[in-house]
Amino acid sequence: MIPRRRVLQLAAAATLLPPAAAHAAPTAPRGTVTDLGPASVTTPLGNADFAGSVLYAGTRGLAPNVVGSYDLGQDKVTAHFDIPTGIGIWAMCAVGTDIYIATHGQSDLYRLDTVTSQVTKVGSYPWPYIWNIASSPDGKVYLAISDPGRLVEYDPATGTSRDLGEIVPGEAYARSVAADETTVYVGIGPRAHLIAIDRATGVKTEILPAELAARDFVASMHISDTHLAAGISSNGEALLLSKATPAEHRVIAAAGEKYITSVLLHGDHLYFAGRPSGMLYRTPIAGGDVEPLGVPQPEAATHRLLSHDGKVYGVQDGAVFVFDPATHTLDFVNLVQRGFKAAPEQPMSVHSDGKRVYVGGKGGADIHDLAAGTRSRLGIPGEPKTALTVKDTTYLGVYTQGLLYAHRPGEESAKLIGKTGNQQDRPRDLAYDHATELIAMSTQPEPGQLNGALTLHSPRTGEWTTYRGVVPRQSPYAVVCHAGVAYLGTNIQEGLGLPPATTTARLAAFDLRRRKLLWQIEPVAGAAVIPGLAFFCGSLYGITSSGWVFQYDVGRRRVTRTVRAGTKGSDLHVVGEIAYSTDGNAVYAIDLETFTVTPFVGGLAGEWFGGEPKLGVDPRGAALFAVKARNLVRIQL
Repeated sequence: MIPRRRVLQLAAAATLLPPAAAHAAPTAPRGTVTDLGPASVTTPLGNADFAGSVLYAGTRGLAPNVVGSYDLGQDKVTAHFDIPTGIGIWAMCAVGTDIYIATHGQSDLYRLDTVTSQVTKVGSYPWPYIWNIASSPDGKVYLAISDPGRLVEYDPATGTSRDLGEIVPGEAYARSVAADETTVYVGIGPRAHLIAIDRATGVKTEILPAELAARDFVASMHISDTHLAAGISSNGEALLLSKATPAEHRVIAAAGEKYITSVLLHGDHLYFAGRPSGMLYRTPIAGGDVEPLGVPQPEAATHRLLSHDGKVYGVQDGAVFVFDPATHTLDFVNLVQRGFKAAPEQPMSVHSDGKRVYVGGKGGADIHDLAAGTRSRLGIPGEPKTALTVKDTTYLGVYTQGLLYAHRPGEESAKLIGKTGNQQDRPRDLAYDHATELIAMSTQPEPGQLNGALTLHSPRTGEWTTYRGVVPRQSPYAVVCHAGVAYLGTNIQEGLGLPPATTTARLAAFDLRRRKLLWQIEPVAGAAVIPGLAFFCGSLYGITSSGWVFQYDVGRRRVTRTVRAGTKGSDLHVVGEIAYSTDGNAVYAIDLETFTVTPFVGGLAGEWFGGEPKLGVDPRGAALFAVKARNLVRIQL
C-alpha cells in the first residue's frame, strides 16, 4: 500500500466536444475529450501497375484504401477507386486492360476494369496476408500468401481460385511471385527459398543458389523471357539467374545496403532499388559493374519498379520516380501535388512534449501544435513506432532497421542518430534515465531472427551500444528507467514468423552502469507481452497485452497485487497516484492505493495500426492523448 496523497480524482463521466473546440481550456472538467482532428494524414502507397499510359497505384493503411489513376499524358491523377476491405494494398498486377488488386488484413482480390471503371471483388481468402501477385502470359493471377507461405491461382476465365498449398512446409511467408508460360516462381522467408513450380505437374524445385541458403527472404522478383531477378534480404544482394540453367547465376552485392526492395529486368540491364540509401542501381545482364543511378528520395523504400515506354518507374510513398536510360536523367514526381488523395491513416504512436503531439505513421509523423491548432508533416523514411522527449529534443524510434531519429521544434527534418543493427528492425519503446543520462530503446528482431535487443544512447557523449539477447529468446518491449536501472517488460515473440521459444513474458532489470542483467521474473502467468511499464514510489507497475495490471515491489522482489483493466494492454502512465492505460476503446484509471479500476473515458474505437493501441501523456500531467477512430483527442486530467 502507498500513502494517500491524492492529486487527481476520477471523473464520473466524460464529455465529447465538437471538432471546432480544438483546444480544451485548462479549467475544462476532468475527463473532457477534445477532438483535435485527423491524427495522421498521408498517402502511403503499396504497389502499382500500368494499363496503357495510366499508372494505377494502391494505398495502404487508409480507410478506405484507394487506387488512384495517374495519367502520364495529362500529368495528373484523374480518378480514385475505393477498395472497401482490408487494411492495405501490397499487391497489384495487370491482365490486359484489367488491374488486379489484393488486400491484406482481410485478404481479398479485386478486379478494376479500366475501360468501364468498375471495381469487382473476385476472390476472398482465409489467410491474413497477400504479399504479392503476378499474372502469367495466359492471364491467370498467382497470389503469394501467408501465414503459412502458400500459393493460390485465380483464373479470370472461370472466376475461380485454386489453392496450390504450402510452398515450403514450416515457412511462414510467400513474399514474391512471378509466372511465365510453364513455371511459377515463388520467393519464401523467413528462411530464404526460391521455388520453381511446374504449372502442368505441380512439381516444385528449389533453385536458390547454395551461397544464399542462409539469407532471410527472397523479397522481390521479376522475370524476362530468359532471366529471373530477385531481391535478397537482409545483406543487400540481388540475384540474377538463367531460367533455363539456374546454376548460371550472379549474386550482386550493393555496398552499404541491407534490403533490395524491388528489381526489374529492362532492356540489357537489371535495375534494383536499395535500402537504407534509397539508391537506384543497374548492372548489365551480360555481366559488369554495378552503376548507382541516383537517390530519388533519401532512405525511401521503392515498393515496385516498372517499365513503360522505354523508361523505368519506381513507386514510393506518395510519389514515383522516372529514370530515362536514353538521357540518363532521374526525375521525381510527387503524386499528392498532382491530385492523389491524402487521407487519415491508422496511427502507430502518440507522444506529447507538452506543446506539441507527435503522431507516428507511415513515412513520418504528423506534428500537432496545440497552441496554434495546426498540423504539419515531419517526413521520415520509415514508421515511428515510439517517441520520447529529453529537454528540447524529441527522439523517435523508427521501423525498419531499429533507427533512432532526433527532432527539435522548428526544424524541417529529423536527424538520424543511429542504427541498431544486430538484425533488429522494430523499435518498441524509449525511456530516459536521469542518473546516467542514457536513452534506452527496445527492439524486436527481423522476421525469422532470434533475440530482441536493448540499445543505449548517450546524447551527451554520442555513445551507441546494443545488447542483443539481454533477455534470452524474447524481445524487450516496454522500458522504464529509474536510478541507473532499465526495467524491461518483454514479448515472447522474437522475429515474426518464428514460433515463440518461451511461454511467458518477463519483467527484467538491467544495470545501466555495470551493463548487466540483474534479475528477471515472470510476473503474470501466461502473459504474452508486457507493453507498458511505470515506476512509482518504489514499485514497478506493468500491464500485459490482455489487460492485467500488476504491482511489483522492487525492494521485496515480488508481485504484490494484480487487477484487470480492459481487454488489451498498452502504454502505462502514472499521474498523481493514478495509472492510465487504454485498450483502444476505453481509457482506464487504476487507483494505485486501492488497486481498483474505473473506466475513465469510453467510446474511442481507436483504429490503431496492427490493433496495438497507444496512449500519450502531457509531461505536466494535464492531459492524456489518444485516438478516437482516426482522430487525435485530448483528454483533460
